[in-house]
Amino acid sequence: MAEELLTAPRTQNEAKEADFLPIRAIDHLEFIVGNAKQSAYFYRSAMGFKLTGYAGLETGVRDRASYVLEQGKIRFVLTTPLVPDHPYQEHLRQHGDGVKDISLEVKDVESAYRETTKRGAIGVQEPREVTDAHGTYRTAVIRTYGDTLHTFVDRKDYRGFAPGFKTITSEDTIARSCGLAAVDHIVGNVGWNQMNDWVKWYEEVMGFHVFVSFDDKDISTEYSALMSKVVASGSEKIKFPINEPATGRKKSQIEEYIEWYNGPGVQHIALATVNIIEAVGKLSQQGVEFLRVPSTYYRDLQDRVGKINEPIEELERLGILVDRDDDGYMLQIFTKPVEDRPTVFFEIIQRRGARSFGKGNFKALFESIEREQALRGNL
Repeated sequence: MAEELLTAPRTQNEAKEADFLPIRAIDHLEFIVGNAKQSAYFYRSAMGFKLTGYAGLETGVRDRASYVLEQGKIRFVLTTPLVPDHPYQEHLRQHGDGVKDISLEVKDVESAYRETTKRGAIGVQEPREVTDAHGTYRTAVIRTYGDTLHTFVDRKDYRGFAPGFKTITSEDTIARSCGLAAVDHIVGNVGWNQMNDWVKWYEEVMGFHVFVSFDDKDISTEYSALMSKVVASGSEKIKFPINEPATGRKKSQIEEYIEWYNGPGVQHIALATVNIIEAVGKLSQQGVEFLRVPSTYYRDLQDRVGKINEPIEELERLGILVDRDDDGYMLQIFTKPVEDRPTVFFEIIQRRGARSFGKGNFKALFESIEREQALRGNL
């Protein structure tokens, strides 16, 4: 169907019965990067993340260096391999900087691993627990699309981030918070005709359900198109949109991503805030570059979306988009890629009741992305 399909909220009993994999939260996202020290500086100085942990030679970890960065409930880990035979070197060779692991906090690691692998997940690491002076830390790992992993984490008996990491409690004089509060959703790009297979995988392996669906009539411009389905966990705390290319006159953003990332992977992370005008203002001042839409987008904005609390002139100044659904409205804006390869980027989002993903902004947004593709010679 061409229209956006939002599922009705599940009842408490339905969610409990269907959710054999209760996920408490997104624990962290691990990025594999070429130089974690320098990448950490960007996320601290430009995006306002505070350095809270470190693992490397000084902590007895000999094969990699990792920096833990936090803002609100968001936790990123930036990791660089230090030795030539570390498996992360192949990730860098194939993909460049990118998200390796979407780590999920669960109550019971053994149950999470058992239930997902018996339903078809490929296991990467069986349940393991490590005990040190800070407590017991439990993990298990499965594989999802491309080279992306899901690590199940149980940290209820552990103080600190993880074994091998030292906690940093001193004031971070570089980081200036931008009011980013939580991960709203994480978007994965997969290849031609692979979206439904991965949707089915999340449904069967992890007990997710389709939350919303878009086809190429929803997400298309004069030149390119894509299709997308959003899968959500039983509690609907976790949402993963999955995109695939659709036929168009020229190369879509999904095709560009697949070409430069060399396969499926995480395209963007949506970060929620309670004040998007303040957040985007600070991010812009600190050097984060955002996509812009033509000023004509704002001429009849209030006619399209109805009354909103934010001043339209401020939204236009910053380039923030607005869309409405039956539950309210939402505001969103997208950064340019934060890597030299045109791969990973971020979305900043504020929800005022809306549960949807900005369908009304798709055309303006993707035309903006196409303008950037054309500058890169990739359209």
